[in-house]
Amino acid sequence: MRFIGRTKELDTLDQLLKKKSASFVVIRGRRRIGKSRLIQEFCKGKQTLLFSGLAPVSGITKQRQIDAFAKQLCYNFGMPKLSVDDWSDLFWHLGNQCKTGEWVVVLDEISWMGSKDPDFLGHLKNIWDLHFSKNEKLILIVCGSVSSWIDKNILSSTGFLGRISIDMVLKELTIAESGRFWGKYSKNISAIEKFKFLSVTGGVPKYLEEMIPGNSAESNITSLCFHSNGLLYREFNQIFSDLFFTKMQIYKSIVKVLGEGEHSLDQLAIKLEVAKGGSLSAMLQELILAGFVSEDATWSIKTGVVSKLKNFRLCDNYLRFYVKYIEPNRAKIEKGLFSSKSLANLPGWEAIMGLQFENLVLNNLSVLCPYLGIEKEDIIMAGPFFQRATKRFRGCQIDCLIQTRFSTLYLCEIKFLKNRVNKEIIQEVEQKIDRLSIPRGFSIRPVLIHVNGVMPSVIEEGFFSTIVDFSELFN
Repeated sequence: MRFIGRTKELDTLDQLLKKKSASFVVIRGRRRIGKSRLIQEFCKGKQTLLFSGLAPVSGITKQRQIDAFAKQLCYNFGMPKLSVDDWSDLFWHLGNQCKTGEWVVVLDEISWMGSKDPDFLGHLKNIWDLHFSKNEKLILIVCGSVSSWIDKNILSSTGFLGRISIDMVLKELTIAESGRFWGKYSKNISAIEKFKFLSVTGGVPKYLEEMIPGNSAESNITSLCFHSNGLLYREFNQIFSDLFFTKMQIYKSIVKVLGEGEHSLDQLAIKLEVAKGGSLSAMLQELILAGFVSEDATWSIKTGVVSKLKNFRLCDNYLRFYVKYIEPNRAKIEKGLFSSKSLANLPGWEAIMGLQFENLVLNNLSVLCPYLGIEKEDIIMAGPFFQRATKRFRGCQIDCLIQTRFSTLYLCEIKFLKNRVNKEIIQEVEQKIDRLSIPRGFSIRPVLIHVNGVMPSVIEEGFFSTIVDFSELFN
């Protein structure tokens, strides 16, 4: 499979080769986001040592992790079998082999590797200070899917303070990059069909690699999501097993509640029947670091100050789709009673595609700036906006609001329809503007974001300051 995207990330890593000192790199991101593939691409033509931790299944102990590392170490250097029971011995052997010369040392899934041993990180710090940092041509890369573990134990640890050269968080691929997975078929496939598939997968490289470009979106979604051997049918349980181990059930419960729609902390606590204290907040932060949940805070338009009113939103398209449609149909899927024709008969199929598309747009907000004539540096706040009902103002929910330092509000309405957007959209947006509390001196510019065209009457009205055809992003 050809390597797609990550140009900026590769350029950032390549800059390290020009340094006159050793580099300590952290790469993190959700499962399947392409961390290992990026490293593999960067390491082409370079002297590389790759070590990977064992997945945290039943029976995996500290010693099993040490034995696996020792085996990989011996394989890399053609050394005789090592019998050790301590990370310090293994790291000493590794450091001794990398004293001079150009080396890229990769510790993949480092949280799996070190979570069973409280002394692991101390040994890693020592090998960096005593050996790796002395070789100016050495690059140490640690990566993993459990971003919360990396954040707590490496990025926020005083032991590694001042030692990290780069902290790289891999996000989903852009719309343009994702579109390249259709290859030679791309020019003959409509944007709305591409967005149907992306609305399920997001810009997650592994999921896009599993697509058969010549097949329809419905066929691909069915084979991946609604067959018992499909990757995205199995993926949900695998994600939570690998990332959250013994606590996977409570994390899955949080995600399933958020799959119903965004919730405040209080609402989540009530739904889950748990206290809204530190434990729930900590788990939400882990889901945020993992890239699955977004914390959307409304703000005061007048002052730009973020409000204490916050909602938690499931921002990962795959998890949203799984909770809404795959999970409720597991019994039928296991019996082989689901086909591509069943998709159109799912309750609210068109509505959920609209919500999935809206989430896809929110995950790609930065690419809207050129269309709106906005510089990123001029944005004060951007994202979903909600105004709670009070005695003075009515409640209001806006798909996306962008506020700039020039006292301008861009109210973005996002529509994913199989037919062209008609004139009724104007009245919908007018009602939202009427409800919104707009401070004196502010301008408001309505923006329509669509994917399948608009009726001429919408354009003729001249109501929207900008109409963005999101399908143009594939170009």
